[in-house]
Amino acid sequence: MTFDWPDPCYHIVLVEPEIPPNTGNIARTCAATGTALHLIEPLGFSIDDKHLKRAGLDYWPHVDITVHPDLDHCLNGVDPARIWWFSKKATKLVYEADFRPGDWLVFGPETRGLSDDHLQNAAGQLLSLPMRGTAVRSYNLGTSVGIALFEALRIGVNGE
Repeated sequence: MTFDWPDPCYHIVLVEPEIPPNTGNIARTCAATGTALHLIEPLGFSIDDKHLKRAGLDYWPHVDITVHPDLDHCLNGVDPARIWWFSKKATKLVYEADFRPGDWLVFGPETRGLSDDHLQNAAGQLLSLPMRGTAVRSYNLGTSVGIALFEALRIGVNGE
């Protein structure tokens, strides 16, 4: 089944991603949903990395990907009210967001998440994903992006 979403429907921002298969998986999700992918340097790998490309398989030509030298460069000119920051430290759940097509969803590095400086800039735009109990520290980055993006699509595109 295919859908006719706006292009780009959303923007996924990965701040200093570290693990190639995670980024490859996210790139594949972006290709499937018409979502732009923004990678913030420094990257923990080369975009030509074989593991990164294997996770994205033959979808790389369909990924709208941009590498930025820093987060300020990436978000320059973006309305702060349309930037959603994801952290396990947030008290607002992803289900409480008012997503709209064109929004920016920002995720931190796999091993440390977004910095305190980033979190201070997030104001009321800081979101968390629900987790039961404390047995797991966090979701995998690819899983987190998938959960957040599909909730944004459900709310922002489908109007639910």
